[in-house]
Amino acid sequence: MQNDEIIWQVINHNFCSFKSKIAKEQTFCRNVYNVTGLCNRSSCPLANSRYATIREHEGRIYLYMKTIERAHTPAKLWERIKLSQNYTKALEQVTEQLEHWPKALQHRNKQRLTKIYQFLVRSRKLKLKATSKLVSVNTQQEKHEKRRESKALKAAKLENSIKSELFERLKRGTYGDIYNFPEVQYNEAL
Repeated sequence: MQNDEIIWQVINHNFCSFKSKIAKEQTFCRNVYNVTGLCNRSSCPLANSRYATIREHEGRIYLYMKTIERAHTPAKLWERIKLSQNYTKALEQVTEQLEHWPKALQHRNKQRLTKIYQFLVRSRKLKLKATSKLVSVNTQQEKHEKRRESKALKAAKLENSIKSELFERLKRGTYGDIYNFPEVQYNEAL
């Protein structure tokens, strides 16, 4: 049998892996099923045998409900109900499913539904907007390419200087009639 008060005492006074203290006066909870994100008795999903939360998964909103009857099967502890994509229908579904639950929990879940729904609407709008795609530049590869280019330019300059030197020698008649040069290139050089 699960006793919520004992679980809360252990979590609150000893250790909870989801608890994180950012500010001295405020303690937060990183459990994905926490409705408020605060670490306190009423919003702790571990210390409440009857709990409900709303989560988003791959663009769809689900209502997760935990009841005492499911405590003996941890794999099936949370009942998942897919909510409508229409906001008003989803609110009605939450009201209907959490009809006999505490009003504070109903209100928190409706607030969370509103927040997640607004997030999904904004993300859909951003997807539709045409935005420029940022492409990362591999700086190491860029440096390598620049060095290659500079080496190629140096080699081209060297090749041109050798060619011009040979043409100069040809014009001066250094080689005489030793070699048979192609006639077109020979005439161009002279």
